[in-house]
Amino acid sequence: MIRALHRWPGLLAAALLIVLTLSGAALSVFPAAERLTAPQAQSEMRVATLAARIQTAYPGVEQIRRSPSGQITAYWFVDGTPGAAVIDPATGEGVGSADPNQVERWLTNLHRSLFLGDGGRIAMALGAAAMMILSVSGSVLVARRAGGWQRWFSPLRGPLSGRLHVEIARVAILGLALSSMTALWMSASTFDLLPIAASAPAFLNAVSGETGFSIVSIDLLGQTPVAELRELNFPYPGDASDVFTLKTDQGTGYLDQGTGAALGWTDLTGWENVSETIYMLHTGQGAAFLGILLGLMALGVPVLGVTGVLVWLAGRRSRPRIPGNLPAAKAETILLVGSEGGSTWGFAATLHQALSAAGQTVHVGPMSGFDLAHHAKAQRFVILAATYGDGDAPETAKGFLDRLKALAPVPTVPITVLGFGDRSYPEYCGYAQRVAAMAETQGWDMLLPFDTIDRQSPQDFARWGRLLGQALGIDLELAHQPVVPATETLTLISRRDYGAEMQAPTAILRFALPRVSLWQKLTGQGFAKFEAGDLIGIVPEGSAIPRLYSLASDRRDGFVEIVVKRQPSGLCSAQLTQLAPGDTANGYIRRNPGFKPGKGRAPLILIGAGTGIGPLAGFIRDNKRHRPIHLFFGMRHPENDFLYGQDLSDWQAEGRLTRLDTAVSRAANPSYVQDTLRAEGAEVARLIRDGARIMVCGGRGMAAGVTDALADILKPMGLTPQALRAEGRYVEDVY
Repeated sequence: MIRALHRWPGLLAAALLIVLTLSGAALSVFPAAERLTAPQAQSEMRVATLAARIQTAYPGVEQIRRSPSGQITAYWFVDGTPGAAVIDPATGEGVGSADPNQVERWLTNLHRSLFLGDGGRIAMALGAAAMMILSVSGSVLVARRAGGWQRWFSPLRGPLSGRLHVEIARVAILGLALSSMTALWMSASTFDLLPIAASAPAFLNAVSGETGFSIVSIDLLGQTPVAELRELNFPYPGDASDVFTLKTDQGTGYLDQGTGAALGWTDLTGWENVSETIYMLHTGQGAAFLGILLGLMALGVPVLGVTGVLVWLAGRRSRPRIPGNLPAAKAETILLVGSEGGSTWGFAATLHQALSAAGQTVHVGPMSGFDLAHHAKAQRFVILAATYGDGDAPETAKGFLDRLKALAPVPTVPITVLGFGDRSYPEYCGYAQRVAAMAETQGWDMLLPFDTIDRQSPQDFARWGRLLGQALGIDLELAHQPVVPATETLTLISRRDYGAEMQAPTAILRFALPRVSLWQKLTGQGFAKFEAGDLIGIVPEGSAIPRLYSLASDRRDGFVEIVVKRQPSGLCSAQLTQLAPGDTANGYIRRNPGFKPGKGRAPLILIGAGTGIGPLAGFIRDNKRHRPIHLFFGMRHPENDFLYGQDLSDWQAEGRLTRLDTAVSRAANPSYVQDTLRAEGAEVARLIRDGARIMVCGGRGMAAGVTDALADILKPMGLTPQALRAEGRYVEDVY
């Protein structure tokens, strides 16, 4: 509901909002410019002094105005000819033209009414209402994505368009809400929908009928600071019944031109004070810095519009269309999906189709949108949850555990949790396990015990589906066909082979960059943007399931490079290691933002073995600023599988690699990378004290040994690998 409330006003009113905000941003500059260029009255100057100086310079003065910026303008008649000028309060003389700025006037008309009169004003009011809806719904969605209001500024991950959308919203949303709220108030005032009409002061005393009293002798003018002046109107020459009219920040009053006595006074009403404050907040008149700040926030709207459309399009592509997906309030079976890359939605679509065919009423939605109040007819909940990184919540499950924990009382309907992951990773289905444990701790009845799907296996999913069917008393056969992302054809241009003598054929494969469309270049999708440490999915012939490999190159390198070791029964690795230059493979890019060296000059400790050298070599190759990098690399034999051996030597000579330590497991004195790490424990400890970031890539067994070695090195320092991991200074990419 919140997403729909945010999406459709934004899509429908995008063009109007861009005009509204860009014109508003441009207008925000004028109050500040006027404040900087207009001569300012001294703080102690009184209205009587100012009026006398102007009257001396322009005897026919009829009116003096002071704008919120402090600019003073005088209007007069001389021999029947009107005149006006911006006044220097120090002299009373004109120093500039009082004619309105034509650009500002044009922008104001565009901003208020699109040059369409009342119809345009109504359209702009609707635009302001849309912005208010977007601001409120957007703040809820930002909090949901961040994992709660208290984590408003927590780091984000995901595609650039989505991150940019949220980053701008987190900063600008308060200003946009304020601008839209004040715009709605001003629109209501324009159409006389608010009781803010000013009331004229009543004459408490009769006019004396005299003229010629010295303006500097009028007490009220002598007591009123120029800083509080808004307007002073002079009596019409020769009309003894006319009076001075004084308007200030406090109210309006009349002054006798013959005696200087106050004839009547009316303070501003509460409605008038509120209205003027809102006018100041919206326009920046009287608060130039605030106006500039709101204008800068408004400039984010066009970017929010573009990125919002990109996020919407990406969402439509990543989530399969599910025919017959019932509203949450009408379904008995609720499927909640936690997905990072989108593949889990495909399993949800297959399950939805099978359950619907069996006569079930089914709704599919993201875990992040879970709200028990919206599931009035729910008879069961089925959670399909992937895991991100080291057991973290995937993108569409942010905040789910917090909402689950806060449930009271616990629903009487049962729940089951199915985890999706890869058994080669240490935190296999770790997030889904936490969800299942939380549900059991809360006292939910379990429809089925916690189960997992390894590497998107259709066979595992079909097995679990039969168990679910038995629990529901229906026949349920799940024939899932994985949806493979769109791939590009990669042409091999070179290869370097290692390890044949060790019965471990390994190759460094370099592919030409595939062509990318203009759309991909603009959005940074696919092969238009990738970095070392990202992943490439290769779809082997004869299988619909892609295999992921870490990239050893950056888009700027001009090629796509991976390191592949042939596995005994590996379909994809066998095909890749048999490629010859000119042969092709099909692949796609998957971002891996959790495994990046980060910016800055803090030292890097890179630790890898075997094919784990791939992304680490990419980091070193890209180290053109000579950041300190210490590489620990494990191999079987230096003559057969010293991957990137010559490159590492060259990079060290160029200053891209500070130091290299190797471990050889098939030597006279065999050692492993964790042994070398311990041998250099003092140096490792020094680097960590200097703020080093540790990055580990390779097999899970190697990574476990490295963790143990680091625990021993860190113990005298009062640190642990877990503490460094929590700080983001210890990351792994293991298989």
